[in-house]
Amino acid sequence: MANQTDTNSGFDALGERVSHAFSKLIYVVLCVLLCVLGYVAKPSAGSEASGETMPASSVQMLEYNKGLEQVARDDDYRTTYEIFVSSFCDSDADGIGDLNGIRNTLDYISAMGFDQLWLTPVHPSATYHKYDVDDYLKIDPAFGSMEDYEALLEDCHARGIRVLMDLVLNHTSDTHPWFRAATDYLRELPNDWEPDVEYCPYFDYYHFSRTPQDGYVQLEGTNWYYEARFWSEMPDLNLNSEAVRKEIRNVLQFWLDKGVDGFRLDAVTSYATGSPQENVEFLSFLTKTCKGIDPDCYLVGEAWTDRSSIATLYTSGIDSLFDFPFADSGGIIAQTMNGSRSAYDYVREMVDAEAAYRGANPDYVDAPFYTNHDTSRSASFYSSDEGPVTKMAYALSLFMPGDSFVYYGEELGMEGAGKDENKRGPMYWSDNAQTEGMCSAPSNMDEVQMKFPSLEAQTKDDLSLWRWFAEVIRVRKAFPAIARGTTEMVDGVCDEGVAAFIRRSADDQDVLVVMNLRGQATEKDLSTVADNLSLAAVLGTNDESISYNQGKLNLPAYSIAVLTFGKE
Repeated sequence: MANQTDTNSGFDALGERVSHAFSKLIYVVLCVLLCVLGYVAKPSAGSEASGETMPASSVQMLEYNKGLEQVARDDDYRTTYEIFVSSFCDSDADGIGDLNGIRNTLDYISAMGFDQLWLTPVHPSATYHKYDVDDYLKIDPAFGSMEDYEALLEDCHARGIRVLMDLVLNHTSDTHPWFRAATDYLRELPNDWEPDVEYCPYFDYYHFSRTPQDGYVQLEGTNWYYEARFWSEMPDLNLNSEAVRKEIRNVLQFWLDKGVDGFRLDAVTSYATGSPQENVEFLSFLTKTCKGIDPDCYLVGEAWTDRSSIATLYTSGIDSLFDFPFADSGGIIAQTMNGSRSAYDYVREMVDAEAAYRGANPDYVDAPFYTNHDTSRSASFYSSDEGPVTKMAYALSLFMPGDSFVYYGEELGMEGAGKDENKRGPMYWSDNAQTEGMCSAPSNMDEVQMKFPSLEAQTKDDLSLWRWFAEVIRVRKAFPAIARGTTEMVDGVCDEGVAAFIRRSADDQDVLVVMNLRGQATEKDLSTVADNLSLAAVLGTNDESISYNQGKLNLPAYSIAVLTFGKE
């Protein structure tokens, strides 16, 4: 902690950067957050000379890790925060989250350690989720203006935060001008005439048929059918059409010229239903096109499928694909924490995944995640857990190599399961729904009872879930090998409840990570691993301490130790 004079000075400077519309909440939250995490208000020389000291926290990790240097790398190995835009932060009191609301929270996001944002679609659309686009080159007015989006990009880049645009190319909305032009033409076309693409080029933008087919919907008032795999109001694009690909090139050029750093690609396994090779070919087209415009453009694809199929998609050359086998309530991480898989299995699965993906694309960057806007929130996975299991589960995701993704509100343990709207509830800034910046719930969302406190309350608790997230990300960024290295299992230490692995890196210092994933303390002999280990960072879910002495590592329940190797 700082002396009062220094603290007030740091808080005043911070307050100037926070807009009036959100100041009542974020000003307080950020002041606490930045002070706790060591970003502002260091003790002055005068206070040190007079013998004033900060009270130490009883939580070992907060004291032990506070001197860790955060290593910033301008590469694709990021820690990414996913924001469902309409539910995050409202800047104009209309109940809808917006771009300026996100701008108002960038200090919070940055202080947590996130250095990349994925925003769910911001294009005009009649739905609350915006995954059915009306215009690829505009911003939905509910979220703000193009100038607001450009200002958000500028503010993010000034903080070293990259921005990924969610790009939905499998389908458009049924009110998109392309689809309306095509369907208006078909409604006027005599039954015995064949469509003329030269007369109506938009007929070729979608998949139409005069006979019903699987995944097709009848066009009202006609004998025509169109492909719509997700919903009747989401007609599938014909991605083999050169005219469509030309449109897509223009879209990519437009946003990359604006300063977008890359794209999250929606539903990449559905580009060509039942044809993995066509999906690979289209992903290859997208990758080559984007890299041709901006060699630093980053692409991550949503491939909700198994490891083998993900590996096949990596042959396209795409940078990243979400690692779905580890995610959700039935994935490897949740199975490890609920005891249906062992800690040993978790490490083995990481090793196997790395081998599969690297074999398909040596330059791949894994995209681990635990939850997103389509899954239940993780706090609902463990009904009897009071925090430690939920904390450790997200650490398993954040300690995987690659570009790690975290869904907004997961750092608070927000609840939400069942219908999609429940999974996309308002960011839990405060218990008071009338607090400035709070968003209204999506229409049709059920009432959700929160399990963990709001951000306002969690900032006051050294053992809160929010503080745990900040510390895990702090450790992840302090040791670049965690995100950038390859995994090597430590057979003599791994067992049912303890995950132990070395993260090897040619460019950075190797680290040994030992995780106690169970509710009992344990001791591990690390003398067989190396005799030059040093305890470099600790993560604990309670007020008990991790210790390492003469090769013996003592881990309390649900805790993590990071050790480094000295010189031989």
